[in-house]
Amino acid sequence: MAWYEVVFGCALIVLAIFITIIVLLQKSNDDGLSGAIVGGSSDTFYGKNKGRTRDAKLAKITKILAVAFFVVVLAASFVMAIFK
Repeated sequence: MAWYEVVFGCALIVLAIFITIIVLLQKSNDDGLSGAIVGGSSDTFYGKNKGRTRDAKLAKITKILAVAFFVVVLAASFVMAIFK
């Protein structure tokens, strides 16, 4: 096994673990039956400042980690194609 296989493999494992942890830390958006009957309102203080909350930061981190995972997978496939 070559050094680049080990490096890309470790990077993918670490990114996958981080993505899993961040996704599990996010709060569920299910309102249940009460949300279906009453409906959601974005006129509240929380609705207007949703981008500054912990959940918004976790969602942004999730997107960044997903893009990083995708880039590492592409880089690994290109490197494996070149060196094999």
